[in-house]
Amino acid sequence: MSDLLLTVYLHPPILHTARAGKLGILNRIRSLLEPRGWRIDIRPSGDQARALAPTLPGHALFNMERPTHDRALTFRLAYHYPYWRLERLAERWRWPIAQTPFDPARIEGDAAQTFARRLRARVLPGPDPVRGDHILIPLQGHIRRQRSFQSASPVQMIRAAARTGRPCIATLHPKEVYDDADRTALDRLARDHPNLTIGGDTAARLRDCAFVVTQNSGVGFDGLILGKPVVLFGLSDYHHVTLDAGRLGAERALTMAPDHTPPTAKFLDWFLRRTSLDMMAPDADDRLLAAMKKGGWPV
Repeated sequence: MSDLLLTVYLHPPILHTARAGKLGILNRIRSLLEPRGWRIDIRPSGDQARALAPTLPGHALFNMERPTHDRALTFRLAYHYPYWRLERLAERWRWPIAQTPFDPARIEGDAAQTFARRLRARVLPGPDPVRGDHILIPLQGHIRRQRSFQSASPVQMIRAAARTGRPCIATLHPKEVYDDADRTALDRLARDHPNLTIGGDTAARLRDCAFVVTQNSGVGFDGLILGKPVVLFGLSDYHHVTLDAGRLGAERALTMAPDHTPPTAKFLDWFLRRTSLDMMAPDADDRLLAAMKKGGWPV
C-alpha cells in the first residue's frame, strides 16, 4: 500500500549515521514498521526535498525541522541520549510536554535523586559543580532581533543581566554565524558594562556559575542537570522549574535567581524518564508506537 511508506529526510551527519544503520531510534522505528508492511526510504533533506515532500505518498519524518504536511512528524533528541521526542510541530515550546503541568508531588524523591545523579555522571562528567558569582549567558542566534517566542532580544537579555552588577559571561554558539553588526553590538555591550565578558568555555563556566540566563538554549537544560537556577527569556519545553523573565519581569526574575531552588531532580526524572521516548526503557516500543499513533500514522 502506498500509504505505508515512510520517507525520512535528514541532513549530514545524521544522514550518514542513519544510512549506516547506526541511528538507534530510526532502527527501532524500522523494526516496528517493516513487519507491519511499511517501506522506509532515507533521503537527504533540503529546500527542494522539503518542497516536494507533500506531493509524495505515505508519511514523512524530519529531524529538528518543521514538518511540511499533515502526514509528517519531526523527531529531536530530548537534550541527551537515549531520550527523544516525536512531534507534529518543530517548535519545542509548542510541544505537549511544554503545555503539561509538572507536579513534583507525584514523583518519588529518592528515585529522582538517584536518576539525576546518574544522569549528571553520564552526560556531564567532571568535578562537582560549585556555585560561583558569575552569570553565564549562552547565546544562540539572531542576537539583535526579538522573535515571537522571546520576551526580549538576546542583546536586551545580556544588558538586563549585566545591570545586576554581577560578573557576566556571554558565550557564543559554535554553530551560529555572528555578522559584523552582531559583533559591534556585543562590543558596545562590553564597553557599557565592565562586568561583562564576551566569549569563553561554556561548559567550564556552566560548572562554576551562579545561575544561567538564556532564551531557551540546551545549555540551560544542562544547567538544571548541574543544579543551577535558570532564567529564561524565551518560551521553552523545559520552563517548568525555571524563572520566566517574560512573566515575572526581567529584573524580578534575575533578583530571584540566586536563591531559586526548584525540585530539579524530580523534574528531570519526569521530563526525561517518564515523558520522553526513552529508547532504553522496557516499554520503548510501546511508547514509540503510541507517539506514532498520536501523530496520525496508521500503525
